[in-house]
Amino acid sequence: MAGPGDEMAAGAGGRSYLRASHADREQVIDVLKAAFLQGRLTKDEFDARVGHALASRTHGDLAAVTADIPAGVAGGQPPRTSARGRTRKPVNQVKVIAWGACVICVLAVAGMAAAVLIGSPYLLLLSGLAFIGASAVAWGAMVEAWVQKRSRGRLTQGPAPGQLLA
Repeated sequence: MAGPGDEMAAGAGGRSYLRASHADREQVIDVLKAAFLQGRLTKDEFDARVGHALASRTHGDLAAVTADIPAGVAGGQPPRTSARGRTRKPVNQVKVIAWGACVICVLAVAGMAAAVLIGSPYLLLLSGLAFIGASAVAWGAMVEAWVQKRSRGRLTQGPAPGQLLA
């Protein structure tokens, strides 16, 4: 499998005179970042090579920046693992908000019960408002989570440009 560094090093022979694009420079910088994170470059070497990559005009110049870096160096970091060695699932922030709002709803209901028992109208009003607000946030977050799950990352399409809604 060819990595970002392979393409630059292998393709430099036939393309060394072609001008490099911003994307080509960014690709080389990603390889340099990976090499730095793996301990293959010192901070000073990394800084100097990034400077050379940004100043490079051709593919040959870029290939020279990564010529001594092994071909297997990938442009990204491996996924983080927990103490047991399993990869962590990303946190769904919408679900965290929904669960937090649900917890606030439960605490507000407990506050309303306490307000009734001790006869405090202010605590009852405050707990009621907290319940209404947290319920609205929880409901909205749950609807958003449902929409995200149904769309599975697809963007919804609106009307065509110039088309009026009926």
